[in-house]
Amino acid sequence: MTMTTSKRNINTALASSSRRAVKPFLKWVGGKTQLLSQLRKFYPSNFNRYFEPFLGGGAVFFDVKPRKAFLNDINSTLITAYKHVQKETDELVKHLHRLQNKYRAKSEEGRDEFYYEMRDRYNDLRDGSLDKTAHLIFLNKTGFNGLYRESSNGGFNVPFGRYKNPLILDEENLLTVAEALTGVTLTALSFEKAVADSRRGDFVYFDPPYYPLNGTAKFTNYHEKNFLEDEQVKLRDVFIELDKRGCYVMMSNSHTDFISKLYSRFNKHAVLANRAINCKAEGRGKIKEYVITNYKI
Repeated sequence: MTMTTSKRNINTALASSSRRAVKPFLKWVGGKTQLLSQLRKFYPSNFNRYFEPFLGGGAVFFDVKPRKAFLNDINSTLITAYKHVQKETDELVKHLHRLQNKYRAKSEEGRDEFYYEMRDRYNDLRDGSLDKTAHLIFLNKTGFNGLYRESSNGGFNVPFGRYKNPLILDEENLLTVAEALTGVTLTALSFEKAVADSRRGDFVYFDPPYYPLNGTAKFTNYHEKNFLEDEQVKLRDVFIELDKRGCYVMMSNSHTDFISKLYSRFNKHAVLANRAINCKAEGRGKIKEYVITNYKI
């Protein structure tokens, strides 16, 4: 049965508000930082544990500040980066400091060349190494629009971003992120496996690759597999199962008829988002997105 619990009370599951503000350490397509002021009213007021199966940049996790969290993303390179921030912060800071100093010492033309040298090096580095995570963060801060994109053979292929003075190492925030990740379980599983252990009273937030607004929409690639109709239906089925278990379930997705029909029995709310992933300015601007919950607001 669809849950109807109100969420107006103070969230007893949130950690102390005295914690320092924390923000994602990586830019990520579809990141929710800009939407947090609209999303907060949809968080359940009381819950036990927190699950986020499509972690990405993790803006909602950092905003919720749950006491017990299980974070997941199918992108194992991303999850490895979180683990390095969580457990090897000081060494990671040293690596980033060296990369930042080398980059800043270059001329504008030299920075372009240096970026592509580091991109080639990143693709050659051993998966799981701390050096690879440092290079990932460097490329994320200096590459075009903070994209993470791989070619068909698996190589990172995002072009240079040409930013005037990007902040490659934000040491204070990185240390704060590490603190927020204390005790957090990090996995790189399929979304259904990531929530397999959730139970009554847990809060599950889904931020999947959005269903395309039209036939030419991009960024629906779920790491190495497309995330389209069949995957969206499978996700809806998991949403229903979690509802039956008594979990609080919240999802972000595109404002489309397809998504509306999939979740016809649940509560749908519209929020306005800025989307700037189009290379042409006329393809950007505010668009509606759905926030779907199995509980009343």
